[in-house]
Amino acid sequence: MTGRGFGTPPKASPDVIAARDALADKVCHELERSGLPAFRGEAEHGSSPKASGTRVHVDPSVNGGVIVRWRTGEALRAAALEILKSGDFAGIPPTLRHHETVGQCMAGALAGILASAGFEVQETDPHTHGRAVLVRGIRSES
Repeated sequence: MTGRGFGTPPKASPDVIAARDALADKVCHELERSGLPAFRGEAEHGSSPKASGTRVHVDPSVNGGVIVRWRTGEALRAAALEILKSGDFAGIPPTLRHHETVGQCMAGALAGILASAGFEVQETDPHTHGRAVLVRGIRSES
């Protein structure tokens, strides 16, 4: 269905993906230097689906970059998922609200930490990546 624009977005070149992969490694290193747990989220890096902390992965699309998002602890994640599965959103249950608040607060903190470390950061499209930070590169020192 690509004739109507519904297909997957075009992929970046292998050179661009390699540069993003190196950037993702630098992002993980800087977050770890800041005291935050950080892990790569791609399958080839072998991260556990239960891992908590900062998940860093490469978006391979032409307009992509390095996506950084906070992953709450498994207990809070599981509780929020159960609420979402039930479909009962009457009054927004406190657990779901808390999960969303943690994600929102951590996205702001991650953006601030990475900007302070010299990375070019911006918010992601919330419909595509939720509460995440997009890293495009490292600011040049002028």
